[in-house]
Amino acid sequence: FTGKMALVDLAGSERVSRSKAVGETLEEAKKINVSLTALGKVIDALVDQRQHVPYRDSILTRVLEEPLGGNCRTTLLVAASACAQHMEMTLSSMRFATRT
Repeated sequence: FTGKMALVDLAGSERVSRSKAVGETLEEAKKINVSLTALGKVIDALVDQRQHVPYRDSILTRVLEEPLGGNCRTTLLVAASACAQHMEMTLSSMRFATRT
């Protein structure tokens, strides 16, 4: 028996209007948001048992194709803040996590 473990730290989505990101930081925030959106689409397709799962939409989903769609157990851990100022991001993270 051989096993494989994939640990991925997903950066949080960036609210550009809130973070006021510019330049290189803005471009990185855009890429994070695109990757998380693609991951959400893959999770939705898997949950709905669709024939086509859009793994090719991002590098992240290509890397996670086997752990997500193969004969694997997958767990999603969400870091959430109890601080009121982070409530919007915490709720967004929880909504993402409950897609499964």
